[in-house]
Amino acid sequence: MSHSLRYEVNCSLLFTEVPLLERPAAARTAGFDAVEFWWPFDSAVPGDKGVDAFVAAVENAGVSLVGLNFAAGDMPGGDRGLVSWPARSAEFRDNIDVTLGIGERLGCRMFNALYGNRLDGVAAAAQDEVAIDNLGRAAKAASRLGGTVLVEPVSGADRYPLRTAAEALAVVERVQNATGATNIGLLADLYHLAVNGDDVDKVIAEHTERIAHVQIADNPGRHEPGSGELPLSRQLTELEMRGYRGWVGLEYKPSGASADSFDWLPRERRASTT
Repeated sequence: MSHSLRYEVNCSLLFTEVPLLERPAAARTAGFDAVEFWWPFDSAVPGDKGVDAFVAAVENAGVSLVGLNFAAGDMPGGDRGLVSWPARSAEFRDNIDVTLGIGERLGCRMFNALYGNRLDGVAAAAQDEVAIDNLGRAAKAASRLGGTVLVEPVSGADRYPLRTAAEALAVVERVQNATGATNIGLLADLYHLAVNGDDVDKVIAEHTERIAHVQIADNPGRHEPGSGELPLSRQLTELEMRGYRGWVGLEYKPSGASADSFDWLPRERRASTT
């Protein structure tokens, strides 16, 4: 694996052996000093008490929060975002303030806005109009704290319309053209792209400067690097050679205990500051 890239742990897929608020400390114990989360609450606008508890858990663990998803609906139930969902547009907009409020408190600057599945009875073009508007609003709000909104191709969700880097970048361009926002970029999850049949090497060669955040898992299985067949080490080295200086989120399902799934990354390279 690349020697100067910074790695951080997705605590929504890793350390699920312990309650959510204990996961930042578990990541710290494993040697990492940065984490990311999917939306960590049951509702788009949680109460102050829940938000304060989450912020305290990250702060008390001594880790940085470097990535946070906007509310994405019922992920276990199959939802993949509210951005393009007309009936839940207001819910997403209300969530923007909460998400960025957490980001402001914890110094988080990367915010992933899952696009949302295609819906029965709603024209795709109508969904896309809603999405461009909502992403523009999120980007404008995020710009106030130097934050970036991420657009991610996803696999394993048949009705999710962004499957390739090109499809996500087309959305990014539409938002930029519509709003002038410059703080919106591609979340390149090398696992999702590979599973969807995208040419990951070509994406890296042509679009590194437009990649704002990277996540990895191996395939098959979405487990830790080295458990499958993806050339992740080579691809991360290529990203670094082409100028990527962002984070690499470890967004995989450990094949055993979470703490045992980091053997591929020497402990001295887990902390971002050595």
